Amino acid sequence: MSTAPRLTALDALHRSLGATMTDFAGWDMPLRYASEREEHLAVRTKAGLFDLSHMGEITVTGPAAVDLLNFALVGNIGTVSVGRARYTMICAEDGGILDDLIVYRLAETEYMVVANAGNAQLVLDTITERAGGFDAEVRDDRDAYALLAVQGPESPAILAAVTDADLDGLKYYAGLPGTVAGVPALIARTGYTGEDGFELFVAPGHAEQLWRVLTEAGASRGLIPCGLSCRDTLRLEAGMPLYGHELTTSLTPFDAGLGRVVKFEKEGDFVGRKALESAAERAETAPPRKLVGLVAEGRRVPRAGFPVVAGGQVIGEVTSGAPSPTLGKPIAMAYVDAAHATPGTEGVAVDIRGSHEPYEVVALPFYKRRK
Repeated sequence: MSTAPRLTALDALHRSLGATMTDFAGWDMPLRYASEREEHLAVRTKAGLFDLSHMGEITVTGPAAVDLLNFALVGNIGTVSVGRARYTMICAEDGGILDDLIVYRLAETEYMVVANAGNAQLVLDTITERAGGFDAEVRDDRDAYALLAVQGPESPAILAAVTDADLDGLKYYAGLPGTVAGVPALIARTGYTGEDGFELFVAPGHAEQLWRVLTEAGASRGLIPCGLSCRDTLRLEAGMPLYGHELTTSLTPFDAGLGRVVKFEKEGDFVGRKALESAAERAETAPPRKLVGLVAEGRRVPRAGFPVVAGGQVIGEVTSGAPSPTLGKPIAMAYVDAAHATPGTEGVAVDIRGSHEPYEVVALPFYKRRK
């Protein structure tokens, strides 16, 4: 039996705007409205408005909420202040990555965990399972929120026009309750584009009103609606990992070059600690394949799963690839053997359907915004 995809509160609005819709992690989501390239460049130079209501919100509350999260996740959630957020991961007992997450501390004993759409149920089930013995409640709040994002250099000015919240005082990876266009919202300075921007968590019933007000406020500043397709090229240029591509259950955070998110110094045990300690040691003595950037010398676009080769030997694999609107040429992220991971390494190519296309090895990210 096929299950119909879930619809966000903005579904009818997306269709009225002529969006091309796609099934993404069980949700019907806008892929693009017109030109992916125009949407991408609008975010880089002006601003874009996204519906991200497919993301999974899980609330953890109670006296031992922080102890539960410290046990269930690899990061040190105890050092997150009220009003701040932390990028972290949830791992299996063997150290494999189940998902990467953002945890917001909303109050003294209240946290919101935001999971990727495709992993939200697994993360909810896993944290619930790990909650045994902790004085904490784990709540599925996926239906309680719609999530809109305003991203791009003009986003602070656009949002400032419709809120009295102190946006200047809102640091990167911080979130505060406020009112946007008369709508109660959690206003977070987070995003997945490599630009400055905000994510607004609101009740689904307020989503359409907020979208329309933001569209109006941003019209004179070049704001346009943006779909998931340009979100992918934006995050790729910014060197941000995508679950299922750069992050999988067969990789530990150390294999992914993100060992910094694992905090061994925190008090108490946590799931996966032993396996991750071994992974950390292995990474020191026998470095795993490294995640690098690849920039095409030609025009052919690499895709996930394509082999990376050097001297006729396979030395790695592409995890994400796309044409880069900012660089004007195809780019990719790939895991390659440490011997070929230094920027500028010569003789590296991607096997694109039997043809070895030359690529330059570069450090990530491909793009960094001007501060």
